[in-house]
Amino acid sequence: MSATAMPVLVTGATGKQGGATARALRATGLPVRALVRDPASDRARAVAALGVELVTGDLHDREAVIRAAEGARAVFSVQTPLTAAGVDFTGEVAQGVNLIEGAKAAGVRQFVHTSVDGAGRHTETPGWAEGRWEFMKPTLNAKAELQDRLREAGFEHWTLLKPGLFMENFLPSAAFLFPRGVAGGLVTLLKPHTRLSLVAARDIGRAAAAAIVEPERFHRVELELASECLSMAEIAEVLSRALGTPLSAPDMTVEQATAAGMPPMGVAHEWINAVGMAGRPQHARDLGIPLTSFEQWAREHMRADA
Repeated sequence: MSATAMPVLVTGATGKQGGATARALRATGLPVRALVRDPASDRARAVAALGVELVTGDLHDREAVIRAAEGARAVFSVQTPLTAAGVDFTGEVAQGVNLIEGAKAAGVRQFVHTSVDGAGRHTETPGWAEGRWEFMKPTLNAKAELQDRLREAGFEHWTLLKPGLFMENFLPSAAFLFPRGVAGGLVTLLKPHTRLSLVAARDIGRAAAAAIVEPERFHRVELELASECLSMAEIAEVLSRALGTPLSAPDMTVEQATAAGMPPMGVAHEWINAVGMAGRPQHARDLGIPLTSFEQWAREHMRADA
């Protein structure tokens, strides 16, 4: 069987990154196989409607992963620590290891894994060894461990994507940066001058598809992926134009942001204020990956979602 006739196994296809990757791969004409827990769910049916083959399985089940990966030309890998019971970083690592080792056992030759901006260099941050950033250790250490596992796994071709902050986090319906709705304004610990490496979910899909289509060119590429890099003040201006509502970038204390409804994970924004983000659009442009500006994304999504 020719490589182009072999499917790409996509995990997380019912979510943002895996879904974007499945759509981008189908747009190239490549066959896609998606590992899903419940093929009867509405999200899984929507993926199947793209012409994607659904296989039932769970990343915690190594044998199911091996069966799903058999005959695949490549794997797109994404995991999350979020569970119905809360946050499980140990489980996230276990899922990623199962997928890496299961894909190797099935004879898959290419592996594309999505991690997070800056993971792997975080221990070099001033104050890390002294415990200043203790609350960031679980997530960044989990991401870094999976990156190391991939580098050492021995795939013929592998690529690491390290996306920045999702543009989708600004959707009012996400209740992450607008916990009080648009009328309540932005709620965040991010300072007005802090620059964010923003990424549109569809651009993650484009980057993953580009790597899978050209495995040699993307071999060992570790891409700090950003669609745009803007300060919070610039972001507020873009959102104001898209929504037709004046917004400003807040300058909040932890107490103020918590009282305004900031979710617990919002404290991670203190890390971004201090450390910054690594992704820059030019990194992806140099690889020929098309990108979505924040202005374009906001015009398409914000008003309809508000």
